[in-house]
Amino acid sequence: MENVNAIEDKNSESTTSVQYIVVKIGNEQYGIDIKYIDNIVRSQNITRVPKTQSYYKGVINLRGEICPIMSMRLKLGLEPDELTDKTRFIIVKVEGASIGVIVDQVKEVVTLEEEDIERISRSTNDDAAANYINAIGKKDGELISLLDIVSLIVENN
Repeated sequence: MENVNAIEDKNSESTTSVQYIVVKIGNEQYGIDIKYIDNIVRSQNITRVPKTQSYYKGVINLRGEICPIMSMRLKLGLEPDELTDKTRFIIVKVEGASIGVIVDQVKEVVTLEEEDIERISRSTNDDAAANYINAIGKKDGELISLLDIVSLIVENN
């Protein structure tokens, strides 16, 4: 019986951990909650769609399905994308729909414990990127801006 109680005590002390895919956009590292990620694909030809927001680059054919592609750089108010061999499209599923976001590089998957995450309040300033960051993660001495990917994709500016 003592062993069972010890296990229960250990479980009750466990903290909540979340896995994030760490991506590079420009010189910054951003984390995207892995629960929203459906797929990661190499960059491919994008078919432009007229009369869309400037940050929508167009659509791709992903295994027979049309998937819109959005530039994270443009949505975050950064310089336009430069597609390289490290560029990836992260296919995110939000509210039943799939959308691809362009990132400069996928670095790694990290697991952050609750104590490694510092929540920040939403700012109402002109910095577009700050409006989509809801926390800062700390891993191995590096800081990772944790994106609120749902509001980044759903919100139309």
